[in-house]
Amino acid sequence: MPSTNHLSYSKNGLSLTQSFEGVRLTAYQDQVGVWTIGFGHTGSDVHAGLTITQDQANDLLMGDVSHAAAAVNRLVTVSLTQDQFDALVDFVFNVGIGNFASSTLLRELNASNFTEAAAQFERWSHAGGVVVAGLLRRRQAEAKLFQNDVPTAEEA
Repeated sequence: MPSTNHLSYSKNGLSLTQSFEGVRLTAYQDQVGVWTIGFGHTGSDVHAGLTITQDQANDLLMGDVSHAAAAVNRLVTVSLTQDQFDALVDFVFNVGIGNFASSTLLRELNASNFTEAAAQFERWSHAGGVVVAGLLRRRQAEAKLFQNDVPTAEEA
């Protein structure tokens, strides 16, 4: 099935990601022990003792969000508004492409069940099996942004 969306992550979306991630120029372990640096960058290139510059953090962020944006464009088969796209890119950036690909959120969205899809965001507010206040705030912000222009059943 050909891709329906060909959207780019907006400055508004990028601000959302930056505000929730914050920036740390020295590698640290997140709440579940994953080595992280910059604006939430993870991977085999991140290890104890690693330090980067602000420019490197910005470059890593742009690369990471470009992967998330490409995944949303590829996996979502219904038309999205810019706000919906931005909310989903932030979500995918944070939870990962594989988790999004197999999620009920994506299934509901691709069935044009926008309200049900929006309700799925908060289900992703756990780390290590525990609700994390910061993740809950992030999911609520994503859901609010996602619902800015949710089509009605007649419009979908």
